[in-house]
Amino acid sequence: MGKCRRISSVISAFFAIATLVTAAAAATQQQSSAPPSHAVEEFYKTHPITMLIGSGAGGGYDVYARAFAQYWSNHIPGHPPIIPKNIPAAAGLAAAATLYNNSDRDGSVVGAFTNGAPMDPLFGNPGAHYDALQFNWLGSIGKLENVCATWHTSSVKTIAQARDRQVVVAAAGATSNSAIVPKMLNALIGTKFKVISGYDPGSGLTMAVEGGEAEGVCGLSWSTIKASRPRWIKDNLLNVIVQMGLTKLADLPNVPSALDLVGDPENKKVMELILIRQEAGRPFAAPPGTPADRVAALRQAFDETLTDPGFVTDAQKLQLEIEPMTGDAIEKMLVKAYAAPKGIVIRAAALVYPAGSKAE
Repeated sequence: MGKCRRISSVISAFFAIATLVTAAAAATQQQSSAPPSHAVEEFYKTHPITMLIGSGAGGGYDVYARAFAQYWSNHIPGHPPIIPKNIPAAAGLAAAATLYNNSDRDGSVVGAFTNGAPMDPLFGNPGAHYDALQFNWLGSIGKLENVCATWHTSSVKTIAQARDRQVVVAAAGATSNSAIVPKMLNALIGTKFKVISGYDPGSGLTMAVEGGEAEGVCGLSWSTIKASRPRWIKDNLLNVIVQMGLTKLADLPNVPSALDLVGDPENKKVMELILIRQEAGRPFAAPPGTPADRVAALRQAFDETLTDPGFVTDAQKLQLEIEPMTGDAIEKMLVKAYAAPKGIVIRAAALVYPAGSKAE
């Protein structure tokens, strides 16, 4: 009887705690959806925002972040100037680590991260010196869905043919998407991609394909191809053989999804976990501990900016893909991802960061 009473007490205590947590979450939700206070406006009238960008100047992430910042300020109470600061080290993870460990937590510093930043601590990236679940995620401008494509002169024009013979693909560093994606496909659906790493992540990859050093690239952002190499699409210079996303791209309705090619249920879970890295493709965050009213104001301004006619017009001119994700949606996605079974995480991590690799 005593043992039963102890168990009953534990269960009662558990449900009491759960009730308190639920109430606290509801209160936080109410607070985050409330209109910005006068205090927020007064703060931002005298505090500019430093925006840490996890890529080099002129790269895709940089272009998106700077174009967005020009209009974001107009929607933040007090209209603070936003000062971009590029921190490209460690494949962009240095920006996330700086925001987490060394930045003011008053709303005056935010980060514009690379797509891998939210998931890299889960996969054990040695450069991820932060807890992604503790950031205040503000939103994402758009997804970053990758494709595998061969040059038009290649005899490999379908993913089935890439299972039949070796296909040489160019890649940047060992932990870049262009290296991770082909190795993942080799392991999970039986392709025979041979990865040649070390190319510059921008023009180096495209020049390798155009110059015949490689038959293609596997793990290149479709939005990047559209923006930086529109002629490739217009002149049908690519054979897009598979797309990597949790959902299919509207532009590529006839190109198979890698997920649909995975037969084994466990393998599919591994691939899904890896592909979550793409979903919050261009995420923004504030540090842990940032006052809730300022986080709410930044989130609201973020969402408003994505429908600002001026920003939408500029994005179209720059050929930027806008597919928003709210800060709340990013948080929920990460909570689910970080709760994945340990065995699935270990297998995914081995493909994303194989033994001996390190952040570039």
